[in-house]
Amino acid sequence: MSRKIVAGQYISLDGVVESPTEWHFPYLSDEMGAALGEMSAAADTLLLGRVTYEAFASVWPHQSGEMADALNGIPKLVASTTLKEPAWQNSTVIEGDVIAALKELKEQPGKNINVTGSITLTQTLLRAGLVDELRLLVHPIVVGTGRRLFPDSAGQVPLKLTRSVTFSTGVLDLTYQPA
Repeated sequence: MSRKIVAGQYISLDGVVESPTEWHFPYLSDEMGAALGEMSAAADTLLLGRVTYEAFASVWPHQSGEMADALNGIPKLVASTTLKEPAWQNSTVIEGDVIAALKELKEQPGKNINVTGSITLTQTLLRAGLVDELRLLVHPIVVGTGRRLFPDSAGQVPLKLTRSVTFSTGVLDLTYQPA
């Protein structure tokens, strides 16, 4: 059985995924924490784009607690053509063809490979057909501006809804797989 790439995103009703720290926190709940914990427990690798990696690497190594321990301890892969020496513990830069490297990695034994944030990387993986599950936490807010997960130029990506849960905050926890 091959490993799955699971991409998780906080997303607004109007499709914005950029800067969730500016709109996500009022919707944080124990239900969401449990869902994120379940997603993390099913993975043994974290895959990040360079921008998300650098944002995480500037914060998490200096934190403590269960979430910090999990993020600091898990092996991290960084898709980047510019980052050469990742400083955050357990981090490796994917060199060369990211798509080929991830296809190969998916065939190796292990648990899920989680992608979090990393908008450009997630878009690239969706176009390449490498996302096995797309986990969207749809927040009941219209943000108005910001990068969207599916820009006008994205083209069609057929998906099927495989799971849905509504949290008491109004956030929808939706899981999609390729159709």
